[in-house]
Amino acid sequence: MEAFVIIILVFTGLYVLSGIKIVNQYQRGVVLTLGRFTGVREPGLRVVIPGLQTMMLVDIRSTPIDVPKQEVITKDNVTVGVDAVVYFRVINAPKAVLETTNYIYATSQFAQAALRDVTGNVDMDDLLAKREEISQQIKEIVDAETDKWGIDVENVKIQNIELPSDMKRAMAKQAEAERERRANIINADGEKAAAETLAQAAEILAKTQGAINLRTLNTLERISTEPSQKTMMLFPIELIDAIRGGKK
Repeated sequence: MEAFVIIILVFTGLYVLSGIKIVNQYQRGVVLTLGRFTGVREPGLRVVIPGLQTMMLVDIRSTPIDVPKQEVITKDNVTVGVDAVVYFRVINAPKAVLETTNYIYATSQFAQAALRDVTGNVDMDDLLAKREEISQQIKEIVDAETDKWGIDVENVKIQNIELPSDMKRAMAKQAEAERERRANIINADGEKAAAETLAQAAEILAKTQGAINLRTLNTLERISTEPSQKTMMLFPIELIDAIRGGKK
């Protein structure tokens, strides 16, 4: 008899212990009683009735999921590979359990579809230059759809955009041509500024008597820093004028 009582007590203790659950701070427990939703258990030590109640734990932390690379044809008929990452959080644990069989998988699949739809409706140049705007559009679409699952999409980031090899070469040539064009423009602007400055200097020298001679001497001095490397021949101005007169 005593052994029977001990067995009963042991089974009773095991039954009670099996109904004790621990809910972590970052979790919420969704309780079903006889298959019906009856409440949410907050973090801490919680008790459920074994056999009558079941509790499913839902992680409410921010969760990142990778969106696999999608092969997309852009609006201007360029085939590119695009992948992204989605950050979401469960804000309604009962909906996450009751409205979908696997809210993580469902969010990932819908994010893939939204990524293909949005990137397929933009040109390649916009896809490369407006990542933030496109990411925001994808976020809004996914967030609106997953709201019924109790999911809040915090952010969507387009990570990699893979272009065909021939397109990469064409873009490199385009960038090189653009750099050459800018270099030519800058060089032409420099030549123009130098010509204007030289014209102003020539005008000033022409108006000042003896300025040309002084400028000539200054130029001769700057030809070489070593005196031994310079040979100077000076002629009287009268001799030069005489020679000029004889030629006439």
